[in-house]
Amino acid sequence: MNSPQIVWLRRDLRLADQPALYHAAQSGPVIPVFVLDDERAGDHAYGGASRVWLHHSLDSLGKSFGGRRSRIVLRKGDAPQILAAIADQTGATAIHANRHYEPWWKEAEDELKDALSDHGGDACTLELHDGNYLMPPGTATTGSGDPYKIYTPFSRAMLELLPPRDELPDPETLHSPDNWPDSDDLADWKLLPTDPDWAGGIRDFWEIGEAAAHDRLDWWADGVGDYDDGRNLPSQDTTSRLSPHLHWGEITPIQVYHRLKDKRSDGWQTFLKEVIWRDYAQNVICQFPNYGRDSYRDYDERTLWRNPKAGHLIAEDLKCWQKGMTGYPIVDAGMRQLWRTGWIHNRVRMICASFLVKHLLIDWRHGEQWYWDCLVDADYGNNAVNWQWISGTGVDSNMFSRIMAPLTQSEKFEAAGYIREYVPELADCSDDCIHDPPDEMRGEYPAKIIGHKEARERALSAYRDSKDG
Repeated sequence: MNSPQIVWLRRDLRLADQPALYHAAQSGPVIPVFVLDDERAGDHAYGGASRVWLHHSLDSLGKSFGGRRSRIVLRKGDAPQILAAIADQTGATAIHANRHYEPWWKEAEDELKDALSDHGGDACTLELHDGNYLMPPGTATTGSGDPYKIYTPFSRAMLELLPPRDELPDPETLHSPDNWPDSDDLADWKLLPTDPDWAGGIRDFWEIGEAAAHDRLDWWADGVGDYDDGRNLPSQDTTSRLSPHLHWGEITPIQVYHRLKDKRSDGWQTFLKEVIWRDYAQNVICQFPNYGRDSYRDYDERTLWRNPKAGHLIAEDLKCWQKGMTGYPIVDAGMRQLWRTGWIHNRVRMICASFLVKHLLIDWRHGEQWYWDCLVDADYGNNAVNWQWISGTGVDSNMFSRIMAPLTQSEKFEAAGYIREYVPELADCSDDCIHDPPDEMRGEYPAKIIGHKEARERALSAYRDSKDG
């Protein structure tokens, strides 16, 4: 039998349409390996909600490999060194991995090549595959061959390049090595919270794993036609909720595309552009690796933002936003949904983000980090691109002077039912008043942290000052 082939798993936790696994299985016995490398990503190490999802996704995938008489080797530490050591121990001649574009994973791929060289030159090679996006970053380029910075022309170019490649099937056979490397026990990683166990809402809200992702896609195939009209209505929630499954690679956008490509509805066309947005976000972080940490546009940020570290009142504003206690029902419903379920409806996600950076004038990076910790679909590219879009600091962004009016948004998009679900203090309010309840109907629900008109004027003044500086 041929020499063992290692499959380095990261955000590609599936068997089907898994290029690294598919090609490894054709070359020899397969050793799937997942390394929990907590140090490498720094402030973008897996957040609390992501760790919950990761535990259940690895557990589900481990059972799928078990059904093939295989298993996942779990290790914790420096990924390149661990993978190189396993290759040396097992005599593996190749490590197969799907490309990842977060800067820390690109760095790890380079380090792994060096580590393999140190462990014996050409004895083992790193084979990188494209597998998590519609098309690899760099496929859609301008006429001069440069990557796009702006979404709209990028999207047009992508639509012209479609369809993407065909799906890859599950490997027909997975051969096991003669000897398995040692593996950690998943429970010993303590990815799940215990004291207290705050993850009950996530467990109730989600089914996790590859099979669950395909069940969700089957459900969505019947609902995507309503997406164009219903995607902005949080009380109806006509959204796919595929984002965490896509983020963790339990399903691929290739599979989504081929499942839905024959739809002729406006809903499918709009949803396809959202899928393309994921590719766009990777395109951006490939050009600007620190996009999740550094603003693209040049403002005097000391003038623009109120720093929560500079005073307890500003810190309290941030805490009120995080807890869903701003006095704006639509904002508070979104932030409470985030904490309970690890996810926010997309329209409300934007309203909440806009409120932080414009009503409260708090640096977008504080919001990016909170979302990173609380979202089960926390994606470096998507999170950064979306926050810099809403804050007006990005390469392609909304103008800072366009300030979302949360009370108007709430009424326009019929959020009454959504508010009742997540802000039960207001459950007795009528549809007419729940978006902006009068003081006598608020009970223990807080007053507005700041008035909309006052917040708008303050934000525009700070923006002018930051540009003048």
